[in-house]
Amino acid sequence: MATLSPSFVPLVVLGLVLVLGDIVPRSEARPRAFFVFGDSLVDNGNNNYLLTTARADAPPYGIDYPTRRPTGRFSNGFNIPDLISQRLGAQATLPYLSPELRGENLLVGANFASAGIGILNDTGVQFINIIRMYRQLEYFEEYQRRVTALIGASRTKRLVNQALVLITVGGNDFVNNYYLVPFSARSRQYPLPEYVKFLISEYQKLLQRLYDLGARRVLVTGTGPLGCVPAELALRSRNGQCDPELQRAAALYNPQLEQMIQQLNRKIGSDIFIAANTAQMHNDFVSNPTANGFVTSKVACCGQGPYNGIGLCTPLSNLCPNRDLYAFWDPFHPSEKANRLIVEQIMSGSTRYMKPMNLSTILALDAST
Repeated sequence: MATLSPSFVPLVVLGLVLVLGDIVPRSEARPRAFFVFGDSLVDNGNNNYLLTTARADAPPYGIDYPTRRPTGRFSNGFNIPDLISQRLGAQATLPYLSPELRGENLLVGANFASAGIGILNDTGVQFINIIRMYRQLEYFEEYQRRVTALIGASRTKRLVNQALVLITVGGNDFVNNYYLVPFSARSRQYPLPEYVKFLISEYQKLLQRLYDLGARRVLVTGTGPLGCVPAELALRSRNGQCDPELQRAAALYNPQLEQMIQQLNRKIGSDIFIAANTAQMHNDFVSNPTANGFVTSKVACCGQGPYNGIGLCTPLSNLCPNRDLYAFWDPFHPSEKANRLIVEQIMSGSTRYMKPMNLSTILALDAST
């Protein structure tokens, strides 16, 4: 029998690698893709590419991020999508508008979120040029066409079906719409209970559209304690107490969101949508900050005025020396440490926080199928 010359062996091995590479592509060994939709709580920098006032592209934003520079995240460091990506063993999702989102980077997923947006198209009109939810979903369709050109239709479908999706939206429909000004257009149109029902019905359409576009594992977060953020304490609080009207709005909205998710899952016949009770997660450290290592949950680390809750976080703002001691980074957004506590509950929290199951359970179930 003929023997292979030593110089021929590497060529044979290389040929096998190339052939097997076509059958078992490198992307198969990747962590599952991750897609993010929503508002400033989860925006990784899309608004940096837009002419809008809803931006976090100047110091001291990003002061604790690895680069120590602002990235467009409304955080001193990592935000919730970053921390979930870390748990998935994946790199952070790039903003969809980033010029770096091309080629292999597309296979990681994408972040479509845009600060200022809400469930409704008229939410955040004061920010002018933001990526409203309908447009985020259009970009998701466009993303799939781009990936299809890269890896083909069947593998793109599998990538999307197997992906994890996070959607965080709804808070702005209250603070930047219904309660933005006294006698706002929406508050004249709807009493609060009817407005909440309207929001839920519109949100259901968005979630159904996500499902129609291929999403099969979707984390849906509720609103936090809207009346307790430093911005609302500065505007509305008496003696440092949470604003009762905004708290009432959150108390009406969150249970109805959870109920709608359950109904949607029953209609589909599968646990596609997972309700993350971020209101309870926030309430844990808002009501008892010291138990979670914070010195305050009322005063923002970065800001000015009462509770550091007036205006934006800017280079001229008051800035706390230790961000880990503050539940809120700026007048509206949690600090990185608070985000870590939230993600810990998303990963391993009981049904008090995650229904019908937490993310660790989802990952284990999906790994076994």
